[in-house]
This record gives sequence, C-alpha cells and structure tokens, in this order.
Amino acid sequence: MPVDLLGQPLEALQQWVIGWGQPRFRALQIYHALYAERVFEFERMTNLPRSFRELLQREATVGLPVQSRQFRSADGSVRYLLRLPDRDGLQPAAVEAVDMPSSNRRTLCISTQAGCAVNCRFCLTAQLGLVRNLTAGEILGQILVVLQQGPEMPRTNIVLMGQGEPLLNYEATLTATRILLDRRAFGISPRRVTLSTSGIVPGIERLAGEPVRPRLAISLNATTDEQRSAIMPINRKYPLSQLLEACRRYPLRSWEKLTFEYVLLGGFNDSPDDARRLVRLLRGLRAKVNLIPWNPGPLPFQVPTPEVVEHFRETLVRGGVAAFVRYSRGRDVMGACGQLALLEMPAAAPVHP
Repeated sequence: MPVDLLGQPLEALQQWVIGWGQPRFRALQIYHALYAERVFEFERMTNLPRSFRELLQREATVGLPVQSRQFRSADGSVRYLLRLPDRDGLQPAAVEAVDMPSSNRRTLCISTQAGCAVNCRFCLTAQLGLVRNLTAGEILGQILVVLQQGPEMPRTNIVLMGQGEPLLNYEATLTATRILLDRRAFGISPRRVTLSTSGIVPGIERLAGEPVRPRLAISLNATTDEQRSAIMPINRKYPLSQLLEACRRYPLRSWEKLTFEYVLLGGFNDSPDDARRLVRLLRGLRAKVNLIPWNPGPLPFQVPTPEVVEHFRETLVRGGVAAFVRYSRGRDVMGACGQLALLEMPAAAPVHP
C-alpha cells in the first residue's frame, strides 16, 4: 500500500526518504512542494531526480479529499462536501469545510473529526454522532482543496471550528497545526489559526505546554453548570469551575487574548442576568467574547432578537468585557456555526472530479 505523504511531519518524511535511498534534504523539497507550492503530482516536482519521482509514483501518494458538492451562499461563502480518500483500516467518511472570502482575506472553517461525539444540543453536527477522527493529512487536505478554488487572497485565516472536537483528536490536530504554522510549509501566523474547543480541560492543559500552538477559543454558551449541562453534556465531566480555572492558568502570549464563544439561544441563555453572570465569570481574564446568535435548524431553540443581542453585548462592555456580535455567514446553505450536518441542498452544484 503506498504511503500517504500528506500530513506527515517533516521528520517522518525524512525517515521515508532515507529509507528510499535518498539524501535527507529531499524530504524538505517534498514538504515545501506540497504546502508552500501546492504541487501534488510527483512528476511536477521537477527539482527531484527523475528516478526518485518514478519511485514516488510507485511507493507514495498524496491523499487529497475529493470535492463532491458545493453550496454557494448569497453572502459569497461556500460550503464544501468533501469525500475522504479510502484508506486501509479507516471507515469511509465525508466532512465539510466552509470558505468565507471577503475583500482582502478568506477564512476557512475546517473539520477535525467526521461527525462529533460531544453532543451539544444546539448543534446539528451532534446528530451525526462520531464517525471517526481525521488524520493530519485529512485536516490539511481540506485546506488545500478549498484554497484551489477561487482567487488568491493576501491573508488566510484558519478556524478549526467545523465538524468535531479538535482536542479529542489531539495528535492529528496538533500535527496539522504545526505544519500550518511552519514557515517552510504553509507559513501561516499563529495569530491567524484558531482552535475551538467545547471545554476539554485535559486537552487545554496539554495545549498550554505546546511550544508551537494556535490561538484558543472556548465554546462557553452558558453561565451556570445547570444551564450549561443542559445544552453541553461535556460540562458534567468538566464543569465551569474546572474549565475557567484551566483558562486562568493558560499561558497567553503577549499579543493574545482567550476567545470565549457564546451562542445566544433565544429565551434560554440571553437574559440580562446571564450577561451579568458572564461578566463575573470572566473577571480577571484577558479575554474577549464573540456573541453568536443561534443559527436556525431543526432543533428546539429560537433565534434571539437583535434588541436582546445588543443589550447583552452592551451589558458585557459596561462590565469591562470586550464583546462582539458575530453573525455567521453561509446560513442559507447550512454552512454557519452549528449547522454542519452533511445536509444536501436543492440548489447544490455537483462537482465532477
């Protein structure tokens, strides 16, 4: 079975290259070609000797996901359904990625698992359950496939906020982010890569010790344990006190703030009392809050009114908490936060590989 080079750390590539009788520096040439130049066909890696390219054709592969459908939003966002390549020992799976371009940048929302096991009640992805973890190559492959679509932008942001809980697929997620942040590969700044977690405390503590890591966002969504456990069962294992203590110990870089995501569910967690409790919970933390009005789906929740959203934000700001309203893009094609559930849409554009 050919070895898949996508997602292999540089050190692993070096071992493969040496095993194939080549000098170590050939690994860096392949690494740079895949991620910096985005060349995926070995015959096009013309700085490699022809004999080595022929060997790679026989012994290796670059397992990019296959785009099967795309859904274009009226706001310019695109939701991609991607079929993962078949691999020995891995269950066939599909995932989603969302491209949100603007005038001078694009933000890519990427999945780290097929489905999700965390079971947040307001999120449609929970209805899929967990199919399986993605490999580092499958995480990076989503980015590479999407970046091939549309024009280049001066700046690319990556948010690990698609399907799945990144910290429950820790090794693959961190391998992928190290490659993203490596100047010899993608070379994306740590300021532009964000990992979002539902609050896996051991994973947060482990991430805190990483010398190379993305920014951290915490999906909070409630201000009491009773309330949070009702919509996020993970809170029963890692309650608010444990979660916030891990956040207080988290070593922020000089330029960095923790991001707390708070999905506003109409009539459930959007009251003035909720806002005041949130101010108290975050007191003393170098943090900002992204308020996300719930994105509609076939679940028993309501979208909060704009007036309630603004009052909530103003209460946080008056309490000294930096707060911003983030209206999700791609809602009309089920590509917004909490909507990724592999749903087909009537107007989907088929893609023929």
